[in-house]
Amino acid sequence: MSEANKPVLVGLVGQPNVGKSTVFNLVTGLSQHIGNWPGKTIERREGLARCDGTSLSVVDLPGTYSLSSDSPEERITRDFILRERPDVIVLIANAAALERSLYLLTELLALPAPVVLVLNMLDLARSEGTEVRPAALSAALGLPVIPLVATRAGSAMPVLKEALRLAREPARFSPGRPDAGVPHQAVVGQIRGRLAGYVPEPYEPGWVARKLLEGDGELLESIHGWLPEDVGCEIEEILRNHEGAALDIARSRYEWITWRVGSAMSRSGSGQVSRTDRLDRWATHPRWGILLLFAMSALVFGTTFGVGVPAQKCLDRTAVEPLRAWTVEALSAGPPWLAGLVADGVLGGAGIVVTFVPVLAVFFVAFGVLEATGLVARAAYVMHRFMRVVGLPGHSFLPLFLGFGCNVPAVMGARIIEEPRGRLLTILLAPFVPCSARLAVLAFLTPIFFGRAALPVAVGLVALNMAVLAVTGIALRRTVFHGHRAPFVMELPLYQVPSPGAVVRFTVDKTLTFLRNAGTIIVLLSVLVWAAAYFPGGGLEHSYLARIGRALAPLGSAMGLDWRMLVALLAGIVAKENAVATLGILYTSGASGATLADMLAAQVTPPMALSFLTATMLFIPCAATVAAMRQETNSWLWTLLGGVLLLCVAMAAAAVVYQLAHLTEGLVQGGLVAP
Repeated sequence: MSEANKPVLVGLVGQPNVGKSTVFNLVTGLSQHIGNWPGKTIERREGLARCDGTSLSVVDLPGTYSLSSDSPEERITRDFILRERPDVIVLIANAAALERSLYLLTELLALPAPVVLVLNMLDLARSEGTEVRPAALSAALGLPVIPLVATRAGSAMPVLKEALRLAREPARFSPGRPDAGVPHQAVVGQIRGRLAGYVPEPYEPGWVARKLLEGDGELLESIHGWLPEDVGCEIEEILRNHEGAALDIARSRYEWITWRVGSAMSRSGSGQVSRTDRLDRWATHPRWGILLLFAMSALVFGTTFGVGVPAQKCLDRTAVEPLRAWTVEALSAGPPWLAGLVADGVLGGAGIVVTFVPVLAVFFVAFGVLEATGLVARAAYVMHRFMRVVGLPGHSFLPLFLGFGCNVPAVMGARIIEEPRGRLLTILLAPFVPCSARLAVLAFLTPIFFGRAALPVAVGLVALNMAVLAVTGIALRRTVFHGHRAPFVMELPLYQVPSPGAVVRFTVDKTLTFLRNAGTIIVLLSVLVWAAAYFPGGGLEHSYLARIGRALAPLGSAMGLDWRMLVALLAGIVAKENAVATLGILYTSGASGATLADMLAAQVTPPMALSFLTATMLFIPCAATVAAMRQETNSWLWTLLGGVLLLCVAMAAAAVVYQLAHLTEGLVQGGLVAP
C-alpha cells in the first residue's frame, strides 16, 4: 500500500474505566479485528473508521494509568507509540476525575505523537458537581480538547475530525510540557549527556534519562546492553544519589496539572456527599456489599440460564435437530458413514456452536449492564480479600460463580481481570466449577448408584470440586505463577446508567468473536470424536473409541473404572451429556429388556460409582469450553496445559476416592465400622 493510501494510524489511550472501549466501538462500528498482542494474553483491538473520505486505522490500547514498565499494559502502550509511530494519539479522560486522568497526558506529551484530549462523562461530572470548560482547558494545555458523551451515537465524529486534522498538520501541535521538576532538571541533563550517542532508535536520550530518574526497571536493564561499562556505572551512581527523584517528578506533574486545569474547572456543592459516595456506603460495605454481590451474581446467573437455556433448547429443537434429521434423510442413499459424518459430526458440532448463542448473548447483555453501571468493580473490591486466599483477584468471583451454569461464559468472563496472571489462572481454574451439564449427569446417576443417599453424595462431590479448585489455585500460585504479585489497585468508577446501544455493541462484538474463533475448534473436536466412535464399524463397542478405552483399562484400574466407563468419559469431551448416552449404549448392549439403571446397579459397585462421578466432575471440559480457553489465552500451549492439569487432577482424585471407598466398604463388610 502506498504512503498516500495508507490509513491514518490512531492510538486510543486512556486509564481503565474512562469509556475508552465505548468510544472505540462508536468510531469503528463492526469494522474491527480482535486478537492478542504478540506474546501477550492481553487483547488487541483494531478497527477502521472513515472521516472526510479518509480511512483511519484505530488501535484500542490497553487501559493504563502511566507509561512506566510496571505492567504489560504500560509497556504495550508506550512501545506502540515509540515503535509504530502513530500519526496521532487520542487520550480519553474522565471529566469527573480530570486531574487523575491528565497524569497520563503528562507522560504522553514526552513522546513524539501529537495528542487530542477527549473529555468523556461530562454529564456525570456535572451530576457530581464538577463543571469543566473544554475551550478554556484547550487554551491552558495548548492542545485540542473535544467534549464527548460516549453514550450518544454520532458524538464521536468531532473526535475523528480533530484527529485527522492534527495528523495532517502536526506542526500545529505545540502544547506546554511539564518539566522533570526544578530540582532535577540538571540531573536529567547529566544523564542525557552520558546517554548521547548510545541510545538506539526509537528511544530519545532525554526521554530515557527522565524515565531512569523515575525508576523505570525495564530501561535500567536495557542500558546495560547499550552503554560501555564505565558509563553505565556513572549513571547508576547518579541514580543512587537521587533516589527520591521519582516522587518529586510525580509531584511536579500534579502541580503542572493543577496549574493548567484550575482556570478551566469549577466545583459546586463542596463538602456535600455525592450520589456515588452514598451508594458506596452500601456497595463496598464488608457485610452488605457481599449480600449485594451475591444478589447481583444470582441475577446474572438467573437471567443467563433462565432466559438463555430455554432459548438454547428451543433453537436446538426447532432448528438444529430438524436440520440433522433432514440431512440424514437426504443422504440416506449414500454410504451410512457420510450421513453420520455430516449429521452427527459436522452438524452436531455446529449445533453446539449455534445453540450457545442465546446463552452467551444473554450473559453478555447482563454482564455489560453491570460493568457499565460500575457494579462489577465494586464486586471485585468486596471479594478481593476472600479470593486472594486462593491466589485469585477479586474480579475472579463473578466468572467462577457463572461457571455453575456454564464454563464457557466463566472462561470468557475472565477478561474483566486486568492482571494477566490472575486472568490466566482464573481461566485454568474455571473448568473446575461444576457446570449445569455435569450437575445434570450427577443428578441422573447418583439416584441409580446410591438411592436414598444420592443427595449427600451429590453435595459432597460438588464440595469436592470447590475444594480441589481452592487447593489447585493455591498450588499454581506458589509454583507456575509464583513471584511478584501485582498490588490490588482499583479505581471505583462513578455509577452511571448504561447505554443500550453500547451494551448491544458489546454483546454483538463478544458473541461474534466467540463464534468466529471457537466455532472451528468445536466442530473439529466433534468430528474427531464422532469418527473415533463410528469407525471401523460394528457399533460403538467395536469402535476406535472403544479400543482406546480398552487400551487405557490398566490406567483405569487404579480408579476402579472399566473400559466402558473410560469411553463414557472420553465421549463427554464433546458434551457432558454424552457420557450418560454412551453408558446406555455400552452397558445395555445385548441385554434385551434391561434398563440402564438396572445394568448399572447390577455391575457397578459404590466405590466404582464414586470414582466415575468424581472423574466426571473434574474431567476435561466440553469442546465449547476448550475452544473458549484457546480463544481467551490465545495459546494452544496454555489450553493443552489446562487440559492436562484437569486430566491429572481428575485421575488422581478418582483414584484416591476409589481406594478410600473400597477400603471403607471392606471395613464395613468385615464388621470393623458401622455401615
